[in-house]
Amino acid sequence: MPDSKPLPRRGLGRRPSITREDLIAAAMALLGPNRSVSTLGLREVTREAGIAPNSFYRHFRDIDELAVTLIERAGTSLRTVIGQARHRATSGRSVVRSSVEAFFDRLRADDKFLHLLLREGLAGSDAYKHAVDAQLRFFEEELREDLVRLAETTGTPLHAPDLVARAITRLVFAVGASAMDLPPERDAGQIDELTTMVKMIVIGARGISAKAAATPRPA
Repeated sequence: MPDSKPLPRRGLGRRPSITREDLIAAAMALLGPNRSVSTLGLREVTREAGIAPNSFYRHFRDIDELAVTLIERAGTSLRTVIGQARHRATSGRSVVRSSVEAFFDRLRADDKFLHLLLREGLAGSDAYKHAVDAQLRFFEEELREDLVRLAETTGTPLHAPDLVARAITRLVFAVGASAMDLPPERDAGQIDELTTMVKMIVIGARGISAKAAATPRPA
């Protein structure tokens, strides 16, 4: 994950050169827990990065392109964390709980990328909401593949795995968006509840599949 700490300010003049990653780090350094990416200004970001405003355009068309890049980076970062949690889970430990715990760990680890993803999905501009939605669809597709693979391994067919993946993804992100503003002391209870809700979705989809298989088809 790129370092989002503030870039060192130069005592004299501006930086002679800068990379795309430097601008991303500068923008992330300006974001706080209650600040939307939509409030970032081009001059503010370039001042933080220590370059002239015109140099910004060597890397991004405008501030909106930078903001969408931040959202995409946030999605990639979180998918990596959650994917690692799913793959670390063993038969003796719930894949669902491991994934939910990993999500909350990032939520409380001052992960600005995750906070950005959750907030822009709720309060961002239409362009930013579309960018967040695209990231959520990536989550859904990866989860769908895992659900199908698990169903084949366990021999328990799942009804409409694409809808199951969508329901789980949207539920987790909705709970996460609310949890950001709640004290960490409530995390344990929310993890328990969210784990149970996700399992209910999966069990329900298995039940629908089993019922469909048991229902005689018209001759």
